[in-house]
Amino acid sequence: MKEKIWLSPPHLSGLELGYIQSALDSNWVAPEGPNIHLFEQKLESYLGDNSYCVALQSGTSAIHLALIMLGVKRGDEVLCQSFTFSASANPIVYQGAIPVFIDSEPDSWNMCPDLLEEAINDRISKGKTIKAIIVVHLYGMPAKMDEISAIALKYNIPVIEDAAEALGSTYKGRMCGTLGDLGILSFNGNKIITTSGGGALICKTKKEKEYSTFLSTQARDSAPHFQHSEIGYNYRMSNISAGIGCGQMEVLKDHITARRQLNQLYREFFSTLEGIQIFSEPDSNYYSNHWLTAIVIDEQKLGFSREDVRLHLEKENIESRPLWKPMHLQPVFSDAPYYVGQVAENLFIKGLCLPSGSNLSSDDFLRIKESFLSLF
Repeated sequence: MKEKIWLSPPHLSGLELGYIQSALDSNWVAPEGPNIHLFEQKLESYLGDNSYCVALQSGTSAIHLALIMLGVKRGDEVLCQSFTFSASANPIVYQGAIPVFIDSEPDSWNMCPDLLEEAINDRISKGKTIKAIIVVHLYGMPAKMDEISAIALKYNIPVIEDAAEALGSTYKGRMCGTLGDLGILSFNGNKIITTSGGGALICKTKKEKEYSTFLSTQARDSAPHFQHSEIGYNYRMSNISAGIGCGQMEVLKDHITARRQLNQLYREFFSTLEGIQIFSEPDSNYYSNHWLTAIVIDEQKLGFSREDVRLHLEKENIESRPLWKPMHLQPVFSDAPYYVGQVAENLFIKGLCLPSGSNLSSDDFLRIKESFLSLF
């Protein structure tokens, strides 16, 4: 069997080893140590002014802490993009709050501002308390943040920016993750950079960073004994994982360049094939890291469905994946309120993510092209 071509595998550079060895040599192997603080500093320097980062165990824990920081409690409502991975929505339920799902718009595939405002007005008319909005930059593509931020400001609702897939992407020249009241990043093994597993919370002030760090380390009060006045969480990243992140930060720009170049190769290839539309930036205000290259398949024009294509690639040992199944269609959220058109549902039926790793070789790409051509 041919060697597997993965969708988005980890891409280590070797630079990580020095930081890991330093942690082992100094015995800093707990969720404390110099690599953690250095990794946070590297992130803050990359993201720019007024970015205060807290390194955590996952992007999910970062969203959970963001909801806690915003005072989300049982019975409150949180408006959340429906077209996303479940990790965007699950922490809402951790808090006993109610997710209210919003459909996407067709340009960026992210939260629709019109449906967002419609949902806010409807929930308010029903006497509901809306405590936050969670917007996602899907597959690295920035959301329409000007419109969403204006609506959030109008109704005084804070925005959590889920930039798990969008490190390095920008909207009107500003880094994704820094556009909301709080932002989150993910360093899972399939992301632009990895810490083997991990995430970060992006705060606006040093005070917010200090408080979220306090919560992430079991909320231990300043005392010679173990004393706790608040509920805390075991969410802090380990010093070894942060060492991997430090090494990965040194190649972040290279990884983004490689994924964007790969996206361009796909774009050139599919330009000659009727029935396949590649997901692209709507205009020059959007700069995507193209974490994953995604296509939408018109079965009428192509003669094959999304599933036909996926199964054909699978036979060639090439991993691809349908676009996210919207949260309002997930059994676990079947009772949640939702405000939808047809955008997310249509994308789920017709869309496919293709191998997009920054370490994808030219031979791998040739295999992918040949597999498509053999199907046609």
